[in-house]
Parts: sequence; C-alpha cells; structure tokens
Amino acid sequence: MERMSFDLAQVTLRELNSFLHKEAPAKGVHQVVVANPDGAHNIAVGLDCPVDVEVHGHAGYYAGGMNKTGTVTIFGSAGTGVAENMMSGRVHVKGFASNGAGASMHGGLLVIDGDAGLRCGISLKGGDIVVGGSVGSFSAFMAQAGRMVVCGNAGDALGDSLYEAVLYVRGSIKSLGADAQIEPMTEADYATVKELLDAAGMQHDPHDFKRVASARSLYHWNADADQEY
Repeated sequence: MERMSFDLAQVTLRELNSFLHKEAPAKGVHQVVVANPDGAHNIAVGLDCPVDVEVHGHAGYYAGGMNKTGTVTIFGSAGTGVAENMMSGRVHVKGFASNGAGASMHGGLLVIDGDAGLRCGISLKGGDIVVGGSVGSFSAFMAQAGRMVVCGNAGDALGDSLYEAVLYVRGSIKSLGADAQIEPMTEADYATVKELLDAAGMQHDPHDFKRVASARSLYHWNADADQEY
C-alpha cells in the first residue's frame, strides 16, 4: 500500500489524522490525498513520518502544524497558524495564508504562493519561510532564528523585537519594528535568497531584495536608557 485517499465529506478528520499518525508509517504509505477539506481545522497535524499529503481545497486553522519530516501541499488557501511549530519537512500553500503562518517554527520550509496575513513567522525559532506575495503587520515579531523571504511587500512593524532571524524583502516595507534595521546585502545573502527561491520554485532576482536584521540594542537592559525602547 503506497497511496490512500480520504474524502472528508465521507470520513471524519479524526480518522484521517489517526491514519496519518499510526497506519501510514506502519503500512509504508507514501502519499495521502485529501478531498473536500471544506476549511476543516487541524488537517495533517503532528506528522511524524515522511508521508506526502495533498489537500485539494481550502484548509482551516493549524494545517500541517507540528510537522516532522512530512510534506503537506494545500491546493487552496489556509487559515490561521498553518505549519505552526513545524520541526522539519515542508508545507506548501498554493493560495493565501491567514494570520500567524509559520508561528514558532523550529525547522523545515514553509512556502506560501500568495499573500500571508498578520504576524507571519511570529516567534520563528528556525527553519525557512518563503512568501510569494506580501505579509501583514508584525510579521517576524520576536523571530529568534531562521530566515524569511518576502517577494512582495511587508506591513507595519516588520521584525519587531527581532533576534537572530534574518528577513529578505523584495518590495516595500511600511515600517520596521523596534530594533529591526535594513543592512547591506552581501554575496552570502544573495546566495541564500537564491537557494530559498529555488527551493520554493519562485523566480526573482536576488539583487532585488533588502536584508532586515536586528540592531541588537534590545539584547541587554540599559538602566540609563530612560525606558525609551
């Protein structure tokens, strides 16, 4: 058995996720196709095997969350928290993503072909996010590690309270958050952007991107700063 199909108009989401958690690795299933998701929440969460899940339609909250080694492709849009807390593997949203996409990711690759909503990459702890469109306000808020490539524009307060994550933005930035700054691109940055664009299947000139990183002025409390942070 290498391929299975689940129609969520006929079976429950619990049955699907139970199969992905237990039977798929035990039976050597390599691909699972999900029909009629109709915005159901928690589709393909907690994967812990190298299974390829195709979701044909729109997914609700937390699709592909806590992913480990799996590949989840959503042929539609995704609700809040897609790929939240992903450890490894790949999640690819062919449409748009709502708020908090890639929140608290530790590893893996999240690709969003369209736009992403507010707080994309919030508390990013590792891994990579590539957005083909634009991202909303407070994206990469408190991002600690990892990389984010935005091929469109960024909203207000990009990278607020940024730590060691690095952001690359092709379009305009409405405003930078506290302690975020634009830095010169290096040859290593151009190579990184090309690598991530290639991985996401997107074609842009890396030289069109700006680098945003932490100014590191918030790393230590300064009692003489009169609390002007």
